[in-house]
Amino acid sequence: MPDQAPSPAAVQRAALPLSGLTVLDLTLARAGPTCVRHLADWGADVIRIEPPESPGEDIGGDRHGPDFQNLHRNKRAIRLNLKSPEGHAAFMRLARKADVIVENMRAAVKHRLGIAYDDVRTINPGIVYGSISGFGQDGPYGTRAGVDQIAQGMGGLMSITGLPGQGPVRVGIPVADLTAGNLLALGIMIALFERTRTGMGRWVQTSLLEAQVFMLDFQAARWLMAGEVAGQAGNDHPTGIPTGAFPASDGQINIAASSARQWERFCDAIGHPEWKQRPEWRTQKGRSADRRAINEAIGAITRERPAAHWIALFEEAGIPCGPINTIDKVFADPQVQHLRLARPITHPTLGETRLVASPINLVGVTKDIRSPTPEPGADTDTVLRDAGYSDAELATLRARGAIG
Repeated sequence: MPDQAPSPAAVQRAALPLSGLTVLDLTLARAGPTCVRHLADWGADVIRIEPPESPGEDIGGDRHGPDFQNLHRNKRAIRLNLKSPEGHAAFMRLARKADVIVENMRAAVKHRLGIAYDDVRTINPGIVYGSISGFGQDGPYGTRAGVDQIAQGMGGLMSITGLPGQGPVRVGIPVADLTAGNLLALGIMIALFERTRTGMGRWVQTSLLEAQVFMLDFQAARWLMAGEVAGQAGNDHPTGIPTGAFPASDGQINIAASSARQWERFCDAIGHPEWKQRPEWRTQKGRSADRRAINEAIGAITRERPAAHWIALFEEAGIPCGPINTIDKVFADPQVQHLRLARPITHPTLGETRLVASPINLVGVTKDIRSPTPEPGADTDTVLRDAGYSDAELATLRARGAIG
């Protein structure tokens, strides 16, 4: 068969920073795909491996739905039965030349399938193998399945989210999933950088629980260093007051004036310079202790004028502030539009649509979305031909149910 010209997406990929890296994507749900999306967006040749019997759906919903499309753009897709000897052999042939493998199966599954790090590194010592689990690859909870909300609860986040006395509240996004995926992508890049010196790969691991505890950040440090167990603070900042949501005549706004200098400027801007002299409000500790009275005093004033008035006023005074947008207003915001956080893509079935852009910017590098989420098995033959399979061998694999 004559060589085919590279696709436009492949040509675009060749100009990106991660061009030349081959990634085998064994991920499901959200945490793993979040990691792989970073690699795909920045030019790695990501080959998503799905089972032949896959119905085309995942925890992310229908394949043509917004969630799935947003997670799996810029990839190629093959269908491979890892449970069959022929399918396993095909995977290992691909793994021999791959740079990265990413998976988020239960810890035991990859070992049962014979595709774990120890299996792959025997044929490819340079492989960087990334794994996300619910709670870690071993330990008391190592065999448990993990999902975002469980990690939010076990990792402490739900105990500090919501209004005081409300009871535990989950965050409105799958923050443990997303953070674990982001951290694994960072870990993979660390291992790839090390490989430039050593020539050897690494098994890179994180978990939803580790990611969530890491994201407790200063709340965790308050406990570890000072023995303070944080509680719910609602829309108030846990320690810096006034920082929170305040009423306007047409909705609510966020105001953050927690430092001493910002507090003084805020008092002048809102027309109450005498607040600076109140003994109980002169220090951050004092303002934090009297947050209810401060919030009530501020709210009594801000509710008299529309949000735009206060945002303009406080912006001029150098006080951080902003509207509280619904998602439709987020993408109508002029700064969000300037940053081009919604990028267009043409899908063969869905037509013209938009997806969320990478939040990373490398000056001088274009980060348009190159290709939509592929259909199941769209690239099976191409990928395996590139790995050395003949058309006759592909036909045999397909007849035996090893590929789809």
